[in-house]
Amino acid sequence: MKTFQVIKSRRLADSDPDRLAFHMCSTGENVSFGQLENRANQGAHALRANGLQCGDHIVILMENRREFLETCFAADRVGLYYTTVSTHLTADELTYIIRDCAARLVITSDSFSEIAADLQNGTGAAVAMVGEAPSGIRSWTAELANQPEHPISDEAQGLDMLYSSGTTGFPKGIKWMRPDSPPTDDTMLMRLLSDLFGYSENSRYLCPAPLYHAAPLRHTMVTVKQGGSAFIMSKFDAEQALALIEQHRITHSQWVPTMFVRFLKLPEQVRRSYDMSSMEVAVHAAAPCPVSVKHEMIQWWGPIIHEYYAGTENNGFTSLNTQEWLAHEGSVGRAKLGVIHICDEEGNELPLGSEGEVYFENGHQFEYHNDPGKTAASRNAQGWTTLGDIGRVDRDGFLFLTDRKSFVIISGGVNIYPQETEDLLLNHQSVLDAAVVGVPNEDFGEEVRAVVQLAPGVPPSGALAEQLINYCRDHLSAIKCPRAVDFREELPRSPTGKLYKRKLRDEYWKKAEAPDADA
Repeated sequence: MKTFQVIKSRRLADSDPDRLAFHMCSTGENVSFGQLENRANQGAHALRANGLQCGDHIVILMENRREFLETCFAADRVGLYYTTVSTHLTADELTYIIRDCAARLVITSDSFSEIAADLQNGTGAAVAMVGEAPSGIRSWTAELANQPEHPISDEAQGLDMLYSSGTTGFPKGIKWMRPDSPPTDDTMLMRLLSDLFGYSENSRYLCPAPLYHAAPLRHTMVTVKQGGSAFIMSKFDAEQALALIEQHRITHSQWVPTMFVRFLKLPEQVRRSYDMSSMEVAVHAAAPCPVSVKHEMIQWWGPIIHEYYAGTENNGFTSLNTQEWLAHEGSVGRAKLGVIHICDEEGNELPLGSEGEVYFENGHQFEYHNDPGKTAASRNAQGWTTLGDIGRVDRDGFLFLTDRKSFVIISGGVNIYPQETEDLLLNHQSVLDAAVVGVPNEDFGEEVRAVVQLAPGVPPSGALAEQLINYCRDHLSAIKCPRAVDFREELPRSPTGKLYKRKLRDEYWKKAEAPDADA
């Protein structure tokens, strides 16, 4: 019979209640392990008092604030599925998600007072608010204050159920089977992330991104559950992040490649003025990192940079450290969860070194909530699962990603993967951000177009566009190079750096399909 081990955060609530669990960097609020334990228990009692039982769903709509994490820890003890949603969604998008997951309760903050009534009236879910609740909306703050601080009698392990970005259609909830274990036990994610990245009682983890996203939420909660301290930014700012690393002696952090680019665009004297010596592990993921950018970061921060590849689905997981990456430049690592297979469009395995769709065997099982068709499409005849990424595996078992299957540009029957061109453009001193998409071409079906955000102080011009095209032609075969460059003040990225490339692509195709497109 398995003996469950009490996670460190709950042990510390008894043995060292004043120890820091997390710190909100923008407000200066500190939450100790004792306070977190009491507030999570109050939240669990309040959720039970609202009739929520194991397997029910709630939605959490908040900016990065202390109540966000406290609500997640409460749901984690009640056996709920909790869906944390982007603060940038419209009322209609939020309504879709609330209805789709059949949330019985939406817990939000007073930052969303203007849409709270619409959500309540349009979804059938109750809405409760932390902070100042307007008329007709319940005060979650008041409900919590009336609850006891001891654990509920029927604790059960909850899980997040997060939604895909929805850039290629309606977002879908990514659902795991809820474990039949108490919330005092460690979890698959705790074991995986702690073994790989060393989260422990000595960790001081900086979260620079919104907690509603999978990686920031999960890594933050693992840090705290392991007894470490999390430091949470309200939003990413490159120089502020460096200052926080120095001020709080951060040991662990997590980034995306666009954040690395922002760091490297800071003046050299600014970058070198901050003390990074406390950093032991800097993790990055979410998108392929340009090789030149990673080399510069390693030269600056040293051999502490780890990379991983995984989706919110967590159907598989690869990772590698700095030394492994230097020996396999551009790789996202070897499998740490599941077995990698590279398959053709029919799901049949390809020979070693071939490029194809990335599948995992024996990975973590998931389904897309209320979408058996999409769930089935993510599996092949062998039961292996895919997220739709394209890549190859070398003889040492290291995975190299080419691009998303949905982002492939097909020009004259030739497949073009835009990631390589985007990485090259980011190396240009005038470019802050870049996206490469396929746009309509009467002769070839699609042609390559670059959409560029320029560095501060660099004005757009036709001459610069031509310079960027020639720069690409100097380094890449002509078919991979953009035929035109468009300039934007900002590219559509999520706060975690994910590029909403589908939105860009759709703009061009909708314009071409419009009745007056040729007028």
